[in-house]
Amino acid sequence: MKEYDVIVAGSGPGGSTVALEMAKAGKSVCLLEKGRDHQWIGNHLMALDIAARHGLYFTEEGLSMTVPETTGGATLMYCGAVGRPVPWLKTKYGIDIEEYCDAAAEEIGVRPLPDELLGESSKRTMAAANELGYKWEPLEKFMRPERCPSGFNCGAKCMLGCACGAKWTAREYIAEAKAHGAELFIRHEVMDVIVEDGTAVGVRARHGHELKEFRGKTVVIAGGGLGTPRILKRSGVWEAGDGCFMDATMMVYGVGPSGTKGNYCDPPMTVGSWEYHEEEGVMLSHLIDPWMLFPMMMVLKGLRPVLMSLRYPRVMGMMIKIKDELSGWVDVEGNVSKPLTNNDKKKLDLGSVVSRRILIKAGCDPNYLFNSPIRGTHPSGTCRVGTVVDENLKTYRYQNLYVCDASVVPEALDRPVVLMMIGLGRRLAGHLLGK
Repeated sequence: MKEYDVIVAGSGPGGSTVALEMAKAGKSVCLLEKGRDHQWIGNHLMALDIAARHGLYFTEEGLSMTVPETTGGATLMYCGAVGRPVPWLKTKYGIDIEEYCDAAAEEIGVRPLPDELLGESSKRTMAAANELGYKWEPLEKFMRPERCPSGFNCGAKCMLGCACGAKWTAREYIAEAKAHGAELFIRHEVMDVIVEDGTAVGVRARHGHELKEFRGKTVVIAGGGLGTPRILKRSGVWEAGDGCFMDATMMVYGVGPSGTKGNYCDPPMTVGSWEYHEEEGVMLSHLIDPWMLFPMMMVLKGLRPVLMSLRYPRVMGMMIKIKDELSGWVDVEGNVSKPLTNNDKKKLDLGSVVSRRILIKAGCDPNYLFNSPIRGTHPSGTCRVGTVVDENLKTYRYQNLYVCDASVVPEALDRPVVLMMIGLGRRLAGHLLGK
């Protein structure tokens, strides 16, 4: 049996980064991905196939979660928004990834979209927010419109997968890693870690009806905030999955003035604010669900919100993302409990009040404003630094076993996580290479 230098389980931003950096260093790399390499993206049908449990993934308390299972992981269905490293990651936990993130952002071409591509509704929302005294500005994006051969064609459908090619995804790192000799195995679900004498020596992966073994000198689990704790629990790391964060998210929707365009044709999350007033841990931005998902979400709120779907071209949406508190669990089958605390609910209420003020200022009918159901957007913190892994992301329980995904973050991030996961991946690769 072939033995690799590094086995990486999961091809999202963290796993693909580790695979790429190790392959570039001349190491033999095995990259395992549970999902398929979906190519026909940017539509609702394929999005349902990519999403775990076909999009019907809920916590015990009813929070919906979208967990992509495909090459590139969550980067296939994210909005392309950039969150820079939070300062407390360095000051409180000794994890400094700022230089890694800055270098990656420069290489990828992270920057705000030019003003002419922000969209009518986005600019109107930003102007209204600033008139009310909230500090809104264009946000950095993983989007490069110049890469679209047929023209930049973005909107709410960006969350279904970028069909025009403007959005960066981890698939670019996967392709580069393969060019440097890494081997990619799709539809291989890692079940557990092979441990001998307290040291990780490989993994067992299910491929169809077959259970296969892959041996390696170092094992990196990068299955995401929900996938990684399942793998570690099956491997005897019982403390994994004890508590989680979700960056609980809610949208507030209103109907814009007659003759105006809503968010549906604007690139998502191109303008917004990380904080407002004295309240920390709340992010506001403009966002709307894709046209087919919109009525499906609003049906949970009643008849009047569903009727808003008839005015979908004029609907303006505001996203509230909060820094939630640790709670709940993930079990070995992937079932999730995530109760919201009183502080979580207060932050969502406060965000809702501010969002409504901004929408009304932007011209929305004050009698036709609705909150969407609350959802979990960034499952994380299930294998936290200081609990499951150390500051170098090595598990306390086993030697040569590391974790590199959002599960390791010790506190909720309240912002997009992709750039930080790339930074963690580069930092871990440097550690494994002895740099």
